[in-house]
Amino acid sequence: MATSAPRDTLVNVDLGARSYPIAIGAGLLARADIAAHVHGKRALIVTNTTIEPLLADVLKARLAGIEVEVLALPDGEQYKTLDSLNLIYSHLLEHGHDRKTTLIALGGGVVGDITGFAAASYQRGVNFIQVPTTLLSQVDSSVGGKTAVNHPLGKNMIGAFYQPQAVFIDTDCLATLPPREFAAGLAEVVKYGAIVDAEFFAWLEQHAEALLARDGDALSYAIEQSCRAKAAVVSSDETEQGRRAILNLGHTFGHAIETWQRYTGLLHGEAVAVGMLMAARLSALRGWLSAAEVARLAALLEALGLPTAVPAGMQVEDFSKLMLRDKKVLDGQLRLVLMGAIGEAMVVVDTPPELLLESIAQSL
Repeated sequence: MATSAPRDTLVNVDLGARSYPIAIGAGLLARADIAAHVHGKRALIVTNTTIEPLLADVLKARLAGIEVEVLALPDGEQYKTLDSLNLIYSHLLEHGHDRKTTLIALGGGVVGDITGFAAASYQRGVNFIQVPTTLLSQVDSSVGGKTAVNHPLGKNMIGAFYQPQAVFIDTDCLATLPPREFAAGLAEVVKYGAIVDAEFFAWLEQHAEALLARDGDALSYAIEQSCRAKAAVVSSDETEQGRRAILNLGHTFGHAIETWQRYTGLLHGEAVAVGMLMAARLSALRGWLSAAEVARLAALLEALGLPTAVPAGMQVEDFSKLMLRDKKVLDGQLRLVLMGAIGEAMVVVDTPPELLLESIAQSL
């Protein structure tokens, strides 16, 4: 009896000449025509020391006829630095790579962001492909063209907008993801429901158990809906001049937590989960979000195994100081993403300082 071919989903990021496909499917990495998106005859796979022994050879097998090298960076958010970026530059220069080379990011958000920034800046821009291997990178950081490295004084403060040629999301890569990292990715999935899709938020509430069990159908649907939501927002505002900023719900609070912990405490998704709830509390203080909606968000985050409490020892003044260094500060004004309802977000620049401080205090 013949078996049906795997069902893949294609989502398009519509940016005119910079448009690109997002391919989603189980076992995709071993089947996709990734070579078709390589410009020239050479490619450098940038990965990390955890992913390299698991997937680098699988990816290389899809690049027949192309001269392929592999560079493995140290694994962890604490290595999302200029030093790691320089490792990529040094490899490219030492091995004589030119403007026709293609960089392929194989890994999570750290690898994708660093590789993308290297591609944006090496010889003023080379071709770039994303192959995200964590849930967080599959639903968020691999899509939209934000690339960056961290600085000790702030997260993602050095970077560029630079779109990939294509994104290949293999859902099978998530099978071996540690439970904590998997849950951290779900925070970004919740974000899409919170900012633009109330029906999806309700679906997540109903399917939290299936998602944690990594049910294939539930997971594929959640990834597809997340990518479609982000693609729609990015297509309307590529360089975050307006609407795209709603994708930062919880991130200004979350980045402050990550910076305070020097990127060695909560994972990015965990910090965003805490930050989303802090933003929801501030929205409630402004009279826009009901107490019941704040409670729904908290309950969903907890059901998905995500933290909702600020790290012990962090104080109100830590938040206020670090948030004013965030890249979302423009002309001295702190832009915050707040919620008018579940499924509705907005960028706010006129938050009364006393309400901001009160919302932080409520979360400590």
